[in-house]
Amino acid sequence: MAHEHQHQHQHQHQHGHQHGHGAHSHAPAAATPNGLPEILDLDATLFSPHLTALTGRIACLAGDDVRNIVDLGAGTGTGTFALLERFPTARVTAVDSSPAMLERIVSAARDRGLGDRVHTLEADAGAGLPGVVDADLVWASASLHHLDDPATALAGISAALRPGGLLAVAEVDGMPTFLPEGGEPGALERRCREALDGLHAEQLPHRGADWGSLLAAAGFSVEQERAEPWELRAPLPEGAGRYAYLVFERIRDNLVGRVSPEDLAAVDRLIGGGPEDVRHRDDLVVRSTRETWMARRPTT
Repeated sequence: MAHEHQHQHQHQHQHGHQHGHGAHSHAPAAATPNGLPEILDLDATLFSPHLTALTGRIACLAGDDVRNIVDLGAGTGTGTFALLERFPTARVTAVDSSPAMLERIVSAARDRGLGDRVHTLEADAGAGLPGVVDADLVWASASLHHLDDPATALAGISAALRPGGLLAVAEVDGMPTFLPEGGEPGALERRCREALDGLHAEQLPHRGADWGSLLAAAGFSVEQERAEPWELRAPLPEGAGRYAYLVFERIRDNLVGRVSPEDLAAVDRLIGGGPEDVRHRDDLVVRSTRETWMARRPTT
């Protein structure tokens, strides 16, 4: 995604996330200390029809008798609340290493009258899920690429699932893009993405991993794998310009020394309040590619 927030935690390098759909828009931490939660929430709002379609696909595979769900790397709770809506008799355990994020989820659940259907677990996804057993569904959106040891983490997820339980994995292919693809604006954005890809290669070695192979190696049966472009064009929903602004503001400091001074100055103009500021442009297109894997713990 996302997908850091109030402090260093597993969404720190997000941009989406995303989470997202739990789908989080991922970008490394930068200027706004609390910017990522707003990015994640805007991502969830802007792409809500896509998330609804995705949870529908999950429901087709998971079946009707889903009672125990785990949202791994829950962030601001996008996935938690989407799954509560999709599975009206289920309870969700929201797992995150950030107490502040979990407090946000508890508060939001209370406000929605869903407090009795949401539990929280402060834990690092890579260190197992203490106390979680017989889950029908584990949802991991923009969280697995933060793992130091995917094999160990996937073994812990498998142990938390009941036999036949489903693991739904969602990842994003980098920061979302916003500028016209032809000409210099699109070229600038491509250079920024390439610079961030280099940073992520250093800090997040499993970003862009072949999760299908990793899931199979961990003993899961991979039942579905998709890469879907999500795109919003004019007339854009309210919040699209703010979303673009926050993403560029967030990545700006990480571009220092990785792009030319001219490109950095161009990014500054995108968030500078002038006519080129993304909040004032009428040519924005919000694009993000989400990759998903649906995998089942074997019954035997």
